[in-house]
Amino acid sequence: MDHVAVLALFDRDMREDARPDGPGARVERVDKVVRQVGAEHGWNGVIWSDLDGSGADAAIAGQVRYFAGLGREFEWKLYGHDKPENLGQRLRDAGFVAQPEETLMIAELGDLALDAQPPEGVRLLPVTDRAGVDLVADVHEQAFGTDSTRMRHQLLAQLTGDEDNVVAVVALAGDEPVSAARMEMVPGARFAGLWGGGTVESWRGRGIYRALVAHRARVAADRGYRYVQVDASSQSRPVLARLGFQPLTTTTPYVHG
Repeated sequence: MDHVAVLALFDRDMREDARPDGPGARVERVDKVVRQVGAEHGWNGVIWSDLDGSGADAAIAGQVRYFAGLGREFEWKLYGHDKPENLGQRLRDAGFVAQPEETLMIAELGDLALDAQPPEGVRLLPVTDRAGVDLVADVHEQAFGTDSTRMRHQLLAQLTGDEDNVVAVVALAGDEPVSAARMEMVPGARFAGLWGGGTVESWRGRGIYRALVAHRARVAADRGYRYVQVDASSQSRPVLARLGFQPLTTTTPYVHG
C-alpha cells in the first residue's frame, strides 16, 4: 500500500468531501473547515480543516461560537498529519479536552483475509430493527462501560432512513449477546468505516472480534468498496494488523462543550 497516496485519498473522500452520516445531519463548509451538525442525538464536530498558524486560532474560536450558539457539545477530530503542527495545543488552549488517541488503520479489501468465522456455539445475527439495535447497545455498554444512548438513537435512525448505508451485526452465544459491531458506507466513497466493534469481557480472546471484522469486510467488498478503515484502539490494533490492516496516522477526538 502506498501510505501517502491512500491517506491523501482518505482525506479527500472521507473528510474534505464528507457526507452526512445519517438522516437529519448536514455537512457545512466555512472558513477552511468542514463540520457536521448532527440530527438529535447525532454526532457534531469538525471533520476536516486546512489551517495555518496565522488563521488557526480564529477558526477554532469561530467553531466554538457556532456550536455554542446551537447549544451543542462538539468534537474536533484531529489527525496526526493535520496542520498546523501545534493544532492540538491550540485546541487545548481554547478549552477542548483530548480523548484517548487512536490509530487510523486502513486495508485494501483485496489484500484482506476474509475467511474468519466465529467460534463454535456463536452465531452472527444481522441487525435490522429496534430489537437488534437494543442488543447492539447492550453489548456496547458492557464492552466499553459507556452510555450508549447516542449510538442507539443514531443506529436506529440510520436503519430507518437508509439501511443501505449501514450494516450492524451482533454475535450471540445461544441467546446471549456477546459482541457487536457496525459499518457505515457512503455512496460514492471508496472507504467503508468499521465502528463500535466490542466484545464483553468474558468472551474476549476467542476470535469473535476478528470474525466481525471479516463479516463486515465481505459485505463492503460485495458492495464495491475498495478500502475499509478503523479508528483502532491499542487493544484492537494487533488483531487488525494480523488481518492485513496498516496504520496510516493517529486520530484524537478533542471535545468542547
